[in-house]
Amino acid sequence: MIDKIRQNKNLIWGLAKNDFKAKFAGSYFGILWAFVQPVTTVLIYWFVFQKALPVGAASTRSGIEVPYVLWLIAGLVPWFYFSDLINSGTNTFLEYSYLVKKVVFDIEILPVVKSISGLFVHFFFLAFTVVLYGLYGNLPNLYTVQMLYYSFCMFILGLGIIYMTSALVSFFRDLTQVINILLQVLMWMTPIMWNIQSVDFSSMHWVEVILKLNPMYYVVIGYRDSLIDQVAFWQRPTESLVFWCITILIFAFGRFVFKRLKPHLADVL
Repeated sequence: MIDKIRQNKNLIWGLAKNDFKAKFAGSYFGILWAFVQPVTTVLIYWFVFQKALPVGAASTRSGIEVPYVLWLIAGLVPWFYFSDLINSGTNTFLEYSYLVKKVVFDIEILPVVKSISGLFVHFFFLAFTVVLYGLYGNLPNLYTVQMLYYSFCMFILGLGIIYMTSALVSFFRDLTQVINILLQVLMWMTPIMWNIQSVDFSSMHWVEVILKLNPMYYVVIGYRDSLIDQVAFWQRPTESLVFWCITILIFAFGRFVFKRLKPHLADVL
């Protein structure tokens, strides 16, 4: 797979840019809409939780208290990329059915194209987050760069998932609606808007274990480690090992499903 990406890197890059632009083709403000919606979502959550239902400061697992908006955006920014990647990536082969039917085109690169396309907006919001933290007096440092590592974690995790879902949805179109529901459930299972440190799991330790096995838990907490706690990912060796074990299994299974269904995709699209 790595060889195919290297051989087709120019094609992948061109398709990724075109994919990003095509989402907003024909609209008056064009690609600006890619940034308006997430910013609006952040502002709504900030108003609801800090103004209408004043939450005040939020505490990280290191005991550091920060304004809720900073704590919140550190969880929302990675979730925006992940959820958009799963939603759009699931429909990859349906969207590019004209390429799937071309015998000479290697459709294996299409999920990679979708994963890269989503990074354009994601990197903008990483910069937006750094600026917002700077306005609150939290200037960027070496730990801030660590967010790129967690972005890579999401990239591999999401790519493995959409290899599977994009192949399956070609045969079972209702899977798109199932995924939308699962993403809503997963969002609330991930400590994005609620603080896992404030929950007493003494009588439900198994629930805490399940929540922490969620790969996006590792990513979201990692963003907060990078922006607030200033903890390096290698200082969380057990969590890093668990995440990569789960992610590699998901990626391997996703590739297995894709390869089994690949010969039949052109017939059903």
